[in-house]
Amino acid sequence: MSTIISPNVFDFLRALDRNNNREWFNLNKNLYQDSQENIISFLDYLIDEMGNFDVNILKIDAKKALFRIYRDTRFSKDKNPYKTNFGASLGMGKGSKKAGYYIHIEPGKSFLAGGIYMPDSPTLKEIRKEISMNGDEFLKIINNKNFKKYFPELSQEQKLVKIPQGFEKEDVMGDYLKLKSFIVVYNLKDSEVLDPNAAKNFSKIFEIIKPFNDFINSSLIQK
Repeated sequence: MSTIISPNVFDFLRALDRNNNREWFNLNKNLYQDSQENIISFLDYLIDEMGNFDVNILKIDAKKALFRIYRDTRFSKDKNPYKTNFGASLGMGKGSKKAGYYIHIEPGKSFLAGGIYMPDSPTLKEIRKEISMNGDEFLKIINNKNFKKYFPELSQEQKLVKIPQGFEKEDVMGDYLKLKSFIVVYNLKDSEVLDPNAAKNFSKIFEIIKPFNDFINSSLIQK
């Protein structure tokens, strides 16, 4: 089990970014396979670390958590066949019905994230109801000094202009009810990714996210 992310992973991703075509990829598939194996091994170690504060994470299979590097170009203007990153969902994905964690490895663009991304309408409504009814608890979590240090604000992606239907226009939590995702993101420097203690450091950051995830998931229990 590898406890670190090898610099070779970044070297491969940079080379792929310069040569995003099938011919180059097939000629250098060994570089991809070595990088993929390193990331999966690192994820195994990270999952073990995260199990110290969230035992449910231990159920995750690192290999299955890692997204495919092959892009679906059918409906995209960008016809490059490969992603230039390694991304892994640790219980979090688009349309998920539960909050979780996500890790994205890409030279100069790596990040850690947590929460729930673009949930379906019924799920989103339940989360909004929980925030509206228990605003003080929600604010206590996101305004926690340690949380604020890493996550100054929630993602504003696709935020509504008006309070959604079914909620009072004067709701004191109105600004949060406009959100369509409940996501926090911590951008990583390359040096943080390649740090020998990266797994332990990432786990500590994910642990800070856990109360936020727990709040979201509490609204979805038996729903």
